[in-house]
Amino acid sequence: MELQTPYRDDVELQSLREPIDDPDAPLPFYSGEVRPTERPRWMLGGPTVSHWHRILERPIAILRPRLSWRYILCVLILLYVLWCLVNRSPLFASKLPPYSGPFGVGTVDLEIAVDTPRNISESILQTTGKPAFALETVLFSLYYPTLPGVRSNRQSHTWIAKPIGATAEGYARAAHVNNFIMRPVFTFALWLIAGGIHIPAKVDVPIAEDRGDKFPVVVFSHGTASSRTDYTHFCGEMASRGVVLAAIEHRDGSGPASLVFGRNGEERRVMYLRESDLRADPPLDEARFKEEQLAFREAEIEEVIRVLQRVNAGQGGDVFKANFRDEGHGLEDWAEKLDLKKLIIAGHSYGATGALQALKGAPENQARPARGGIILDPGKSSGPLNHDIDVPILVIHSNSWSGQHSIFFGRPHFDTVRDLVSDVLTRVGASWFITSLETSHPSVTDAPLIEPLLLRWTTGATINAKEGLREYVRVSMEFLEFISNTTRTGVLAQPVTHPEYGVDERTEEQKKSQPTDISKYWQIHVAPALAD
Repeated sequence: MELQTPYRDDVELQSLREPIDDPDAPLPFYSGEVRPTERPRWMLGGPTVSHWHRILERPIAILRPRLSWRYILCVLILLYVLWCLVNRSPLFASKLPPYSGPFGVGTVDLEIAVDTPRNISESILQTTGKPAFALETVLFSLYYPTLPGVRSNRQSHTWIAKPIGATAEGYARAAHVNNFIMRPVFTFALWLIAGGIHIPAKVDVPIAEDRGDKFPVVVFSHGTASSRTDYTHFCGEMASRGVVLAAIEHRDGSGPASLVFGRNGEERRVMYLRESDLRADPPLDEARFKEEQLAFREAEIEEVIRVLQRVNAGQGGDVFKANFRDEGHGLEDWAEKLDLKKLIIAGHSYGATGALQALKGAPENQARPARGGIILDPGKSSGPLNHDIDVPILVIHSNSWSGQHSIFFGRPHFDTVRDLVSDVLTRVGASWFITSLETSHPSVTDAPLIEPLLLRWTTGATINAKEGLREYVRVSMEFLEFISNTTRTGVLAQPVTHPEYGVDERTEEQKKSQPTDISKYWQIHVAPALAD
């Protein structure tokens, strides 16, 4: 007998909307909280998620686009870093721009042992008991004109000298925060901002032909808490216009740090110093400390000039062999190419004070036979300014240097500088004192080119950084032309416009007759009278 289940059409299927807790259910629906480990039995034993898939899950989730401000910020930072890598640009800074003159620019670093090593003073270091101002070698960078488009097989020089940690420690000393916490902070910040910056001059390439005239020569002295690499664009721009410029690295304790190479392969560091770091009898005060530093700088300037004289005399090959920095292969071809009879000594800030001092006795002084000086923002706290000068000088103040009222040995600094230049003008018949408008004290350095927004914010300079440096170079070249042939051009061909800073005494007719590219950038405080 066959049994049959009667057909029924009133059977109600269980709704899929209801939770199903049966582990044999075909769909993984669970009641209550989701429990990922409770899978249907038919799913157990299946393929497992790979180890690498789990590793990649997190970065994939991070990279998945989300319209949040954090995600957008991270993407922008990543794109910026990639852009810097592609363009070989430093992070959070700008590259130094190429030079704009008709020549290419070459550079070599020279560190040469002095003929007579000596101590400039009897002061010794508190920490080691060794002489504080021991002159053993002189270090400087030559910037010089080359053929346009010349290539070098050497890597370009870095803007920050290595080791970066030593330079960072020097800046920490200068900022009175030299401790085990701040030194790494300064080192990382310096590496992050400037560690990837290179000087665009070509290393150790041949000098250009002199085109019938010898190249004018400028010896340049840097300021406090600076080094020879802080002015590379000013130096390179001058070189691109046919000037040989020697930028000195002073080892007087005014720079952040410098590595001295000795005759026997020994190395020693010269770090940033204060008078409290030295021991002397009687103890040094600030004034005497500055005197000893300036005396050391003066000796270095003399040694640099001596090296240049040897190169110009045809001993460039010997200078190259004596160079601890192993550069200068082409110096043997420099014979009779330097116009040392019209040598200019220049400097900025503390270096300007030192340049004024080095001009004492010129041009008769054979150790410093300068024919003129370019003085940029002479120091306000670097000791008295030398008035005993018998060669023309060009003194350029930044706008902040002229505009900020400062008492200097009992008198306004501006009045002291103006009277100094007026005295030289009376003695030699030619000298200038001018102010560069919209600039600040660092405007002649590389800093505004590398960090334009930061420097504009912190110093108050309103001029475009390239524009400001261009004007410094332009007037400096006009001064070199005057020293060469007594021709007054550009700014130097103008009469006095502002006897006092900000006090315009020009007539309406004079204002209309003066070129706008001069009145826009310059105030002229002292100048020779115009010929009738």
